[in-house]
Amino acid sequence: MIARLLSILPALMATLTLVFMPVMTAHGSFLPGNKITIRQENEMGRNFDHLIRSQMAMVGDTYITDYVAEIVARIVQGKRPMPFRIKSAVVANPILNAFAIPGGYIYIFTGLIQAVNTESELAAVIAHELGHVSQRHVASRIEKQKMISLLATAGTLAGLFLGIAVGGDSAAKAGTALMMGSSGLATAAMLQYSQEDEREADHIGLNSMVKAGYNPTGMPNTFEVMMKNRWFDSGSQMPTYLSTHPGLSERITYLNDRITRMPPVFLERKDDNTRLVKIQVLVRSHMSPPKTALAYWNNKKRSEYSPMDYIGRGVALERLKDIDDARESIEQALHLDGEDPIVVREAGIFYFKTGEPDKAYKLLQKATIKNKRDALGLFYLSRLQAEAGKFAQAATNMRKVLHLVPEDWEVHHHLGMILGEAGDGFSGNLHLAYAAVYSANMRKAQYHRQKASELAETDAQKDELKLLSDLIELRSKPMQ
Repeated sequence: MIARLLSILPALMATLTLVFMPVMTAHGSFLPGNKITIRQENEMGRNFDHLIRSQMAMVGDTYITDYVAEIVARIVQGKRPMPFRIKSAVVANPILNAFAIPGGYIYIFTGLIQAVNTESELAAVIAHELGHVSQRHVASRIEKQKMISLLATAGTLAGLFLGIAVGGDSAAKAGTALMMGSSGLATAAMLQYSQEDEREADHIGLNSMVKAGYNPTGMPNTFEVMMKNRWFDSGSQMPTYLSTHPGLSERITYLNDRITRMPPVFLERKDDNTRLVKIQVLVRSHMSPPKTALAYWNNKKRSEYSPMDYIGRGVALERLKDIDDARESIEQALHLDGEDPIVVREAGIFYFKTGEPDKAYKLLQKATIKNKRDALGLFYLSRLQAEAGKFAQAATNMRKVLHLVPEDWEVHHHLGMILGEAGDGFSGNLHLAYAAVYSANMRKAQYHRQKASELAETDAQKDELKLLSDLIELRSKPMQ
């Protein structure tokens, strides 16, 4: 793990140089007194988002991402005006974390989703992070550095990125080493959120979640969960200056004091946690270690099982190759609620993986009719159609998936294969090239781009090829 992380440091440094170019002079330093504009912050955010997506695993299940996006939208509605258009993403990482970057990008870790007890607790973290965004705390910290060199800033942010966003002991050590090597300690002290920043984000966040209709106790309750589980992870040796969320005990006291002065009706608000519980089952069964997931359900009384519990247990068992027991759980879930679109979708995927296409097709078709935004259901339905030689239907459905998750390399790969099988060599190679770009295989991307170029005939195809070439050039820069 540590070797892989160290191998990407040059790419991180180069990319972070690009991140900060919008606010740098030609000489590589901040001009005294300069202010970062909204436009510059948006550009920084886009570049940093590119870095994050190139190094972190993003969740593509729209049941999960749509749920988070709806909470984000609800919080934003409660805290207008917001200077940025907020873009949310879910990171497949077991750490209890969430962070926002300049320009309105917010990332929620699956570990946090799994750890909260109520939707208000999840909304509280989102509201807090959006408080940092609306108050432009990162831009403010960068402005205060003024003459700090580009190298120190980029090195420090690379260290912060490895140590905080990636998480874990090895990542923390790699990040700390990079920061030390780039004179990063002083810069880190400047970039770290101050207690004042945190207090302001708590204040703004609490107000916005109350306006959005959530119970305000969700915020101190979430901080209690974070303290109990050590915000990042139990194996981290992260030094205190790397912490992005300091002083939780004091902030809990402050929040509880504020809440006691609120109208009692706010504290009586109840969460409908039905969707949260289903999302937590998806996260636990698919993204936790399968033995850990199975232990959770084995420790739960069967009398307390919901249909989703049977689905979660079935998925964990399938991952452990215990197909017979998995089938029993899946079928019990269908028996209890064969109309729940998630239950139906997960059962369809199970039968796809166990080589039972007829059962899988009926269930996946039903699931995607019930939820037309089910990217994972459409993905497997398309693959079934391709295996049956129904390439036109398969391509149509895979393009729907691509619309929902446009940067997923597996979607581009399967669409490319489907189109190639259907005889569309240009489009097939085009999407195989995109698959290679999004999986960071630039040599393969160049190979398929060249193949597509040899087959391009129309002006529309040449325009598509130009967009691909521009993306390859952009994504190749950090690796040079």
